Amino acid sequence: MNKIYFLITFLSIIVYGQVPSYYASIDFNESNEEIKSDLTSLLRTTHINRLSYTPGVWNALKMVDLDPENSDNVLLIYGYDDFDSDPVNDRSRDKDLTCHSATCSQPRWNREHIFPKSIGEFEEDGYEITDVHALRASDTNMNAYRFNSPYVDGEGNAGEVTSYRFYPGDEWKGDVARMILYMYLRYPANCKPNYVGIDTHTYSPEIPDIFLEWNAEDPVSEFEIRRNNLIAQELQGNRNPFIDNPYIATKLWGGPKAEDRWGTLSVDDIALDAFQVYPNPTVDVIYYNEHSFTAITVYDISGKIIDRDLNLKDNKTKMPNTKGMYLVEFCDKNNCNSIKVIKN
Repeated sequence: MNKIYFLITFLSIIVYGQVPSYYASIDFNESNEEIKSDLTSLLRTTHINRLSYTPGVWNALKMVDLDPENSDNVLLIYGYDDFDSDPVNDRSRDKDLTCHSATCSQPRWNREHIFPKSIGEFEEDGYEITDVHALRASDTNMNAYRFNSPYVDGEGNAGEVTSYRFYPGDEWKGDVARMILYMYLRYPANCKPNYVGIDTHTYSPEIPDIFLEWNAEDPVSEFEIRRNNLIAQELQGNRNPFIDNPYIATKLWGGPKAEDRWGTLSVDDIALDAFQVYPNPTVDVIYYNEHSFTAITVYDISGKIIDRDLNLKDNKTKMPNTKGMYLVEFCDKNNCNSIKVIKN
């Protein structure tokens, strides 16, 4: 009995540790830039079926957004209460109560673009507008309430935090983050996270902190997994890598450690506990304890590259002349991590 139990446990570990065959072409030991480029190519080449906006997307959402507790309903992004008197915050609704005009009787649901076309730089008649990985069923009034507001941090249920700033809610923030990160990989020139999220850039100048934090704080749900599989197998052909493994975001851009669902990527992470940068604040130069870095890049707080040091020696790098706060990114052959440094 013990031998059988050991064998089952051992096989479970092996299966958990395997990278799915969809990612067989990706070498996760390459540099972050190479991994991002390879993933973008993979998502593009496997996106073999472009849906029509009508009826394709409507039919797709009725399939992928089904409520796991009631197959007659769809789950509504941002929703949180099916039992009060306000239908705007409903979490679930009859899948056939769709709204196809601006004057629908309520309550109805329509198609919410997590990355709004008006914020992104979508190609005319491009794939972005019908990519179901970033489209969700939503109450029509909640959809209008969010409009094209950028996301900001908050807590509790979904709603406006301040004027023209929207929090997706505790239940949905991880879903939103993973959809935004997917859109950035799939359409890197047109769907930049900085267009649709407002926060500091402690970890990466490319990604507002909220999306990396939400990805770690709100784990992948069974609903997301089922949705990802259906889109890949029945609709588009491509997958959302951040649902398959949230740790990919941590590997590429840093931030809080998200779950490594494959159990294989986090082993090469830069050990920040043992890594030191000093002095901080500094007047001129920062030093770091010995590490095999391949590049050190200094960004200003807007995300603009100020300097990139590829000729690394003496475990030090020079800071810009202008006083202020900078983000210094340290990269080895596998990973990058960023540290805020103040220049006095």
